[in-house]
Amino acid sequence: MNDLTLPDGYAGLNFPWDTPPSEGEVIEVADGVLWARLPLPMALDHVNVFFLREPDGWAMVDTGFDTRRTRAILQTLRDGPLSGDPITRLLVTHHHPDHVGLAGFLQSQGAELLMTRTAWLMARMLTLDDQPLPTPETLDFCRKWGMDTDVLARRATERPFNFADIVAPLPVGYTRIADGDTLSFGGRRWHVARGDGHAAEHAVLYEIGGDLVLGGDQLLPGISPNLGLYPSENNADPIGDWLTACDRLTLLARDGHLVLPGHKTPYHGLPTRMASLRQNHIAALNRLHAHLATPRVGGECFAPLFKRKVEGDIYGLAFFETIAHLQHLYLTGRATRTTRDDGVWLWQAA
Repeated sequence: MNDLTLPDGYAGLNFPWDTPPSEGEVIEVADGVLWARLPLPMALDHVNVFFLREPDGWAMVDTGFDTRRTRAILQTLRDGPLSGDPITRLLVTHHHPDHVGLAGFLQSQGAELLMTRTAWLMARMLTLDDQPLPTPETLDFCRKWGMDTDVLARRATERPFNFADIVAPLPVGYTRIADGDTLSFGGRRWHVARGDGHAAEHAVLYEIGGDLVLGGDQLLPGISPNLGLYPSENNADPIGDWLTACDRLTLLARDGHLVLPGHKTPYHGLPTRMASLRQNHIAALNRLHAHLATPRVGGECFAPLFKRKVEGDIYGLAFFETIAHLQHLYLTGRATRTTRDDGVWLWQAA
């Protein structure tokens, strides 16, 4: 999650709740819709989850990591605000571990899992892909794109991030949802729309005949989700996918919508937010293009995109987001790419 950009990411928005729910507690944001938070061990220290009343229990949206602490908090929620009733259905908006972590655990307790096909396939594949060290392909990718040599050398000897460390095993089988579907969930009817850029085939749900939007990480207030280019799909264009999704989802946005996002707090002002979510990356591309008046490698391009020094734990996210912006400039003809003698790509404004 990228909290280094978007200085105006709250402009024009209205937040009905100043204070989020405390650990193990909920806030009712609409009739039969409860908002809770689960902790994350990182700079963005929480993920939002939502519970929607159904006749035989609760439908849940997203899950947090699979950790002992998260399971304990979820049990506290079940015993308290959920009145001991079961979680019978689970909607996961996208495949990232802070959203899918407990899905397999909840399935093992009888919950029906609803995801888009790409999200489920990505999540299941990544939970099965245990890497004790980065693969040669990953190291070569990072080297070509200009990762700092000291950072790359250190990463080569360390266990990389593995989904299996914080995501419960996903059993075979799920219920597919897709763009354009009408879904009955949590006592309400929803139109399913497709986000992209941050996560492939990210589900965004708009209440039919009502004002709620389940936005996941596609519609965050204040911050932009990470749009990273990764070695698993090295010819991808996450920025282009994001901009296209913004154009598509803007058509669905209404002033009356109450957006229930994956992080931060629920808000009104979705049409305004859609414009800023798009414009943030347009402006970043323009700053990066100007920065490339001097030829540079990927690791030398953080300055136009981020507001503070990039180091430590945030280096990786910043690097993969930076090269995604370089990729988009290249694919749209705004930058050229040449190969230095050491095999590292050198970028320059076209």
